[in-house]
Amino acid sequence: MIILGLDPSLTCTGWGLIRAEGSRISHIANGQVKTDAKAPLPDRLAHIDRALAAVIADHDPVQAAVEEIFVNDNPQSTLKLAHARGVALLACARAGLSVAEYAPRLVKKAIVGTGGAAKEQVQAMLRVLLPGTKVAGADAADALAVAICHANHRPRF
Repeated sequence: MIILGLDPSLTCTGWGLIRAEGSRISHIANGQVKTDAKAPLPDRLAHIDRALAAVIADHDPVQAAVEEIFVNDNPQSTLKLAHARGVALLACARAGLSVAEYAPRLVKKAIVGTGGAAKEQVQAMLRVLLPGTKVAGADAADALAVAICHANHRPRF
C-alpha cells in the first residue's frame, strides 16, 4: 500500500510517499512545495493544490496522512497554516483518498519514541528507518514521518 504523508504549510508544504507491506516500509519519493511569499494568498494556495494533485497523480497513493494543526503564539501564523492544511485535505479528498490526521506529538512518538523529540531526532530516525533516502528538506522529512506514523497506526485487515 502506498501512503502519502503531508506536512502542510503556506511557505513550504512537505510531502513523502512510502510503501507499507505489513510492518515493512520503504521510501518511494519525497519533496517540498514552496510558495512565493510575495504572491497573493489565493495564488499560493492554488500552487499547493496543483503540486499535490500532480504528486497524487504521479504516484497513485491509496491512503494519506496529514499532520494536525498546532496552535502558534501568532494567530495569523495559525490561520495561514490552516489555509494550507485545508488545501492539502481537499487535494486528497478530490483524489478519493482516505485521510488520517495525526497530532505532531504522536508523529514524533511514533518515530522517535517520545512526543517531545526535536526535529533533528526525527530526521536521525528517518535515516535509520529509510536508509539511503535523500530527503528534500525538513518539511519533507516531517511528511515522511507522518506517513510512517500512519503506517504504524492504520487498521490492518
